[in-house]
Amino acid sequence: MAKAPAPVVHFEIGHKDLGKAKTFYTELLGWQFGDAGPTMAMLGNLGPYAEEKTEGIGGHMQSLGHEPHHYVTFYAQVDDIEATLKHAEELGGKTVIPKQEVPEMGWFAWFSDPGGNVIGLWTPMQK
Repeated sequence: MAKAPAPVVHFEIGHKDLGKAKTFYTELLGWQFGDAGPTMAMLGNLGPYAEEKTEGIGGHMQSLGHEPHHYVTFYAQVDDIEATLKHAEELGGKTVIPKQEVPEMGWFAWFSDPGGNVIGLWTPMQK
């Protein structure tokens, strides 16, 4: 039996100036953000950070404080991040950020595909 495709469940946009980015996207697209600390703003469908539920997947904007300051990535939900990273490497990809915990939410990792595109992996905590 074939395994179901991993759904895209989240996006992330990196910016050097988080305040300016929030203003831009609020004015352009009507996005409303919930604050998640001084370097992160959450958008839609994200539990305690959601101001209101919106259509589409939720995401966040991040100011890392270091390069890269500008990037856009999405996250695919998988059952086993380590196994997926290993498989990506077998197929010619590279692990960029190994599995990391997001307290009380889940785990994420980043890998690059053979073309250099960086994609996120996500596994939610079971509650």
